[in-house]
Amino acid sequence: MNHAVTIAGTGSYVPERIMTNDDLSKIVDTNDEWIVTRTGIKERRIAAEGEHTSHLGAKAAERALEQAGLAAEDVDLIIVATITPDTLTPATACYVQEYLGAKKAVAFDISAACSGFLYVMKIAKNLIQTGAFKNAVIIGAEKLSNFINWEDRTTCVLFGDGAGAAVLRRAEEGEGSILATDIGTDGGQTHLLNIPGGGSACPITIDNASERLATLAMLGKEVFKHAVRRMKDSANEVIERAGLAAEDIALVIPHQANLRIIDAIADRLTVPNDRVFVNLHKYGNTSAAAIAIALDEANREGRLKRGDKFVMVAFGAGLTWAAATIEW
Repeated sequence: MNHAVTIAGTGSYVPERIMTNDDLSKIVDTNDEWIVTRTGIKERRIAAEGEHTSHLGAKAAERALEQAGLAAEDVDLIIVATITPDTLTPATACYVQEYLGAKKAVAFDISAACSGFLYVMKIAKNLIQTGAFKNAVIIGAEKLSNFINWEDRTTCVLFGDGAGAAVLRRAEEGEGSILATDIGTDGGQTHLLNIPGGGSACPITIDNASERLATLAMLGKEVFKHAVRRMKDSANEVIERAGLAAEDIALVIPHQANLRIIDAIADRLTVPNDRVFVNLHKYGNTSAAAIAIALDEANREGRLKRGDKFVMVAFGAGLTWAAATIEW
């Protein structure tokens, strides 16, 4: 039986420590004007020493559960999207389950980089629609600061830490729902954005430890080109599948990677800038957490009204892309 699935609550959490562009200029050869002009980023959050990805995710999930009015012990499913897991195994979702006290929840992770939260949304929506689960807590959480080469000024200025979450459940009469979702992958472009070391292909050893292979590496110009095209196509796909047109969309929540990419997407979707949600300047690129944090902020700031149709669209390493059209 196909049940409509609604977003019953959202939550987010960012670490306390703020790292400004001026702070970065003391570490690498860069400055505020250079970073803002090229990216739109002014500051990012950095997790504390003992603060792990699971801690960030659990705090965001608690806020989403509170808003949804759902007790942790009633949660059926927890899926965490992350590329910075606490441990390679077990899954970060297992730690989150324990922190929340969600004893009966099935918990697992997925890895789809910046598209991860929307990948998880599609998976959870389908599992709830089939009747396998009544509800789900979906989380995008990252502690990217542990996977950054702080001597590489082309990448270290871009990323930050944080987490966002949403509670999905079957929609009741008159509630909004997830209207359409789209996900895609191009495995031919894995070289454009990756963390080459730390997996089975390139374990970190005493011999290569100094090479910083377990940090993010990126071919920025190529990524930009693919990101704009794939996000435009994916957003158009979910708008069409929902039976809508660009003028029906009250808000676009794009992945928060670079202001130039966001502007290019808005332009290609013919959506005016005042209908595009941006919080990139505060947090930088938080990968799988970015759209989840933006969704929660848009919700809590009153940018989404009952009955509004809005689109979320993302792009990440893999290469992966994803989009969703939601009726609030």
